[in-house]
Amino acid sequence: MTPLQMPVVWTERHRGHAPDGGYWLGIRLPGDEEPERGDTLRDQLLAAGATLVDAPDLGVAPVLAVHEAAFVDCLRRAHAQWVADGHLTDPGQPQVVPYIFAMPGFAARARPDRPPATIRAEIGLYATDTLTLIGEGTFAAACAAVHASAHAAALVAGGLPAAYAAVRPPGHHAGPAFFGGSCYFNNAAAAAQHLRDSGVPRVAIVDIDAHQGNGTQEIFWARGDVFYGSVHVDPAAGWYPHFAGHADETGEAGGAGATLNLPLPPGTGDGPWLAAVQSLMQAVSAHGAQALVVSLGVDAAAGDPESPLQVSSDGFRAAGRLLAGPRLPTVFVQEGGYDLPHLGPLVLQVLRGFEGSHD
Repeated sequence: MTPLQMPVVWTERHRGHAPDGGYWLGIRLPGDEEPERGDTLRDQLLAAGATLVDAPDLGVAPVLAVHEAAFVDCLRRAHAQWVADGHLTDPGQPQVVPYIFAMPGFAARARPDRPPATIRAEIGLYATDTLTLIGEGTFAAACAAVHASAHAAALVAGGLPAAYAAVRPPGHHAGPAFFGGSCYFNNAAAAAQHLRDSGVPRVAIVDIDAHQGNGTQEIFWARGDVFYGSVHVDPAAGWYPHFAGHADETGEAGGAGATLNLPLPPGTGDGPWLAAVQSLMQAVSAHGAQALVVSLGVDAAAGDPESPLQVSSDGFRAAGRLLAGPRLPTVFVQEGGYDLPHLGPLVLQVLRGFEGSHD
């Protein structure tokens, strides 16, 4: 089999993020977004002949390009302050776990110049769930995922037809000043912003993860220079992110019409899913995008435990061909995919489908 042509940007710094599970409906559950996931993906890609490129340390600048500074600073300080506040012994919790959430009505009197006195409260300004824990190495690992994604974008901006950022933790549920859904910083948004800053006038993000990227949508909600389109399981059927991803969400102000959501019912297989991907690519062309970022989740696969969609391996290869249709410089950024024995093979189906269409 022909080796993968595009470079794969990867970093061992991902291992610093080891949440060891999370809390769902108050119950501690084992984690499915752990270091094993990143190392398994790397091993599967190497076995397929991929060329790995180490992600450079780009500092905090590419993170701040798409996130609010106070939010980034809070995540930077969170674990150290958690330890300083004594929570390793009282209550004996090694990870930062939100316990109070700053809903608009409840936190109506909150002011930027009067932050909460403790990290256990301050983190509630930004957290959306109790699943997305913060450990000692989480901030550095989340930054490294942004660095890999921005570096992949730099390779494409420099003239390569495509590059793939094989990153974890994922990012598309992280918004301008919120984190959740196993996401801390938004890797795809950082890649798109890097392309914009490199002189690409109009960029498109196409999200094929099984769950809508509510964070990506919010970052570009009022911007017309970056199109966001997603195919995902219908949140109205009770699926994450619950509050976003409906078809009537199309952007506002300068971004009116630059968001397209195509929700699908649970149980959807290849035919309707691929038709939705095709519709997204038609919207990308209509937008006039000159570069593409793909949020490459493969949890829509029939065997994945985290979604009810039923996309086959052949369906993912066909999606790769559709993504190649406009022949745009393309950055792939890893999102979901939790059936570890099939994670790399499904990703490779998309990438090989894409590259085969360029032969």
